[in-house]
Amino acid sequence: MKIVIIGVSGHINYVMEGLKEITECKIVGVAPGSYGENISKVLEMLKALPYKVNVYDDYEKMIEETKPDIAVVACHFGDIARINMKVLKYGCHVFSEKPLATTMEDLESLKKVYYESNKHLCAMFGIRYKPWFLTAWHKIQEGVIGNIRLINTQKSYKLGYRPEFYKHRESYGGTILWVGIHAIDWIYWFTNKKFKKVYATHSRKYNKDYGDLEVTAFCFFTLENEIFASLSIDYLRPSNAPTHDDDRMRIVGTDGIIEIIFNKVFLINENYKGEELPLMPGKNIFVDFINEIMGKGKCMVRPEDSFYVTEVAIKARESADSDKIILL
Repeated sequence: MKIVIIGVSGHINYVMEGLKEITECKIVGVAPGSYGENISKVLEMLKALPYKVNVYDDYEKMIEETKPDIAVVACHFGDIARINMKVLKYGCHVFSEKPLATTMEDLESLKKVYYESNKHLCAMFGIRYKPWFLTAWHKIQEGVIGNIRLINTQKSYKLGYRPEFYKHRESYGGTILWVGIHAIDWIYWFTNKKFKKVYATHSRKYNKDYGDLEVTAFCFFTLENEIFASLSIDYLRPSNAPTHDDDRMRIVGTDGIIEIIFNKVFLINENYKGEELPLMPGKNIFVDFINEIMGKGKCMVRPEDSFYVTEVAIKARESADSDKIILL
């Protein structure tokens, strides 16, 4: 199968790592997806491949000439929905950076195009596939903490250097949509419950002259069955921290508590007193996506998940912008 990469502003490392396991796929072209997008990052990555990849200035010309089976869309976030719709209409399966859209209007338009396309779509919620998240999720499916009642999540990043498009809401979409959406996905994945309402807040203070970029945010969700969930987001992780990110999750059930911290999983229940659990092997989301296209199984991130989590993130940003509780 032929793959094209459109834009390099997202997690194309999922693709490059996944291709080490997949012999049936080949990248046939790469092009920027947004105006002024610098694709030098992917050109360096492509040097590791045993074949030459054509580089284009225009992604539509690339698609017309290469006729790909799969489009990897990782452009500026405000352009994702528009390009996803175009490549679906061209007949491509889509492996897309998240969020799938930055407005509800674009999200509804994208959903319509997708459901008419007979193609597969997956948003890059690759953190689900990390060993610590897979381990915690499987343990909860086994019932080790009973019924989930409360979830606390954390996304903390280093700000570092960010491209110009991060400074503008139109092209960036907002920190809840770019960073917080991961944890919204965890909450939905772990509970399998719909969100009922959200109150969120965010701030641009101390963002080091990054324009519209919010460096702190907080969301409080009420889900079905009176499950409560919180999400703390920041770009204030110190530059000398050992890792770029610090993802945490605490899931409180009727019979125990599971915590994900420092890429480890800890369990407290009647049989465990806070012991660290052995981790399952991790997986690659792009390999999972390709396997579904090839009829080898179901991708763990469903298109419906991708659309729904995007909707919740957009509504959470709306709550933060308006300082109001938003019903979902």
